[in-house]
Amino acid sequence: MATASPCPPSSRGGLSLSQLSILACACVRASARRQFQSFCSFKMAKTGVGSFLVLLSAYCFRCHAVELDSNNRNPTVNEFQSVELSCIIKATSTPSPRIEWKKTSKDIVTFVYFQNKVSGPLENRAVLRDRASLFIQNTTRSDSGLYRCEVSAPIDSKMLGEVFIELTVQVKPVAPRCHVPKSVPVGKSAELLCAENEGYPPPTYRWYRNGDQIPEDPRSSHKFLNSSYAMDLNAGTLKFRSVKKVDAGEYFCVAQNPAGTARCGSQKMEVYDIDIVGIIIGVLVVVIVLVCITVGICCAYKRGYFVSKKQASSNYKPPTKGDGVDFVRGDEEGDFRHKSSFVI
Repeated sequence: MATASPCPPSSRGGLSLSQLSILACACVRASARRQFQSFCSFKMAKTGVGSFLVLLSAYCFRCHAVELDSNNRNPTVNEFQSVELSCIIKATSTPSPRIEWKKTSKDIVTFVYFQNKVSGPLENRAVLRDRASLFIQNTTRSDSGLYRCEVSAPIDSKMLGEVFIELTVQVKPVAPRCHVPKSVPVGKSAELLCAENEGYPPPTYRWYRNGDQIPEDPRSSHKFLNSSYAMDLNAGTLKFRSVKKVDAGEYFCVAQNPAGTARCGSQKMEVYDIDIVGIIIGVLVVVIVLVCITVGICCAYKRGYFVSKKQASSNYKPPTKGDGVDFVRGDEEGDFRHKSSFVI
């Protein structure tokens, strides 16, 4: 049985414009069924308008392939603001194509818009508008990620179109934690610290002294020309190699990113001189006092001020019997009598 021809037959060499369009589109459909070479090629050759049919075929093929675009594939928004993820259907032959939105975060794919409704964390904060674009309200840092817009068109020659959009939600930094030493001796090193963990993208840090911003290079400002320090804008550190009197003052730090700024409270750093003469005099006074105390203790010990009554009674020796008198101790303490008479 012969197969029905997808292209309209022609009995004469000339064809109208409508017939040529029908023939071109029919040939495209036939090419999808691998019948282009076997049938349509000889038709175009027979009509003598091959080049024109090729153009019409290309146009017809394009009309039967879903085509997507976006006016911003890398949107950036501050936290709590609104943003639109643009997905534009430029061409499709399917009257009601199926639209889906998916999000990829840390290699995990989740549905955002599926079966004509928003789901997940964006359920009450996002809507579909302009046919395929996703509009998100009150964005949060967790909304950042890679989104994919998918459009399925079953009757198109290319049935699936997709657009990838990378959303970045910027978060304003909070007041940083600052550490400034209260007092530092002249000539010693000192380190000032500033850090915060909430801002996104990670903020940079600037230090101020007495309201004046400290430059990265002290030689660039006459106010800091005599200072010697190194500043790390990303780490938030300010390191003085050798503190000088001019480095004393009120310090505070400012954290900044594209979403905003935040600062810590002012803290005072005092710089004092080391009094070498005073230290030597103080040491000598302490040594003299210790010597006097030691000498006093030795003298008091030699004079018996530190001898106890127990030690004194242990050194007592009773009188000898050479005097011819014997003392006989009675039963009670203090009672005695003569054993022999005195000899005169």
